[in-house]
Amino acid sequence: MKATHTPRVKICCIGSVDEAALAVECGASALGLVSKMPSGPGVISDERIAEIAATVPPAIGTFLLTSRQRVADIVEQQRFCRTNTLQLCDHLTRGTYRDLKDALPGISVVQVIHVTGLESVEDAARVAANVDAILLDSGNQKLAVKELGGTGRTHDWTLSRAIRERIRIPLFLAGGLTPENVERAIEEVSPFGLDVCSGVRTGGKLDGNKLKRFFAAVTRRL
Repeated sequence: MKATHTPRVKICCIGSVDEAALAVECGASALGLVSKMPSGPGVISDERIAEIAATVPPAIGTFLLTSRQRVADIVEQQRFCRTNTLQLCDHLTRGTYRDLKDALPGISVVQVIHVTGLESVEDAARVAANVDAILLDSGNQKLAVKELGGTGRTHDWTLSRAIRERIRIPLFLAGGLTPENVERAIEEVSPFGLDVCSGVRTGGKLDGNKLKRFFAAVTRRL
């Protein structure tokens, strides 16, 4: 099935003001800023996140990736970092989505669902009514050291498609996307947005050539 729109692209694991500017110049609609995580790449300090977010044009989404699970802690972190979007990489253990949105009016809330099996479809459907978007990734919250993203692995896109068809809010697809496979990902899932980290990096650094190839592959779909 041919995609009917060009997906928005979020470049994750932004590590500096220069990387943010490069991603925006190449066409990114959103940037991912990774705070403390139990594992995975791209982690920077909250101070660096605040520094980068302050330089990004207002029309660009600045996503604070947080592993915090208590609403009060998440609110405190966002007020320091000043991003316009929260990406919850784990589930809430204290407080509700409503509490979060009441405390942070105007801040978008995106819940990550780690696609591990059919139960992920139900998880996504259950939380979709309470958040602004769902982001599907390839982590595993059940490991002794949680994987909350940045694995560089794809997951079962048939499940991603099933989730996209169940929910009525925007869906971002993450997990192992590259310039080589992103066209197929769009074809199979038809997501609202794409989220890429390792697939556009070389030696951990954002690679302008890979970025351009990625965006070229995305726009070739139409």
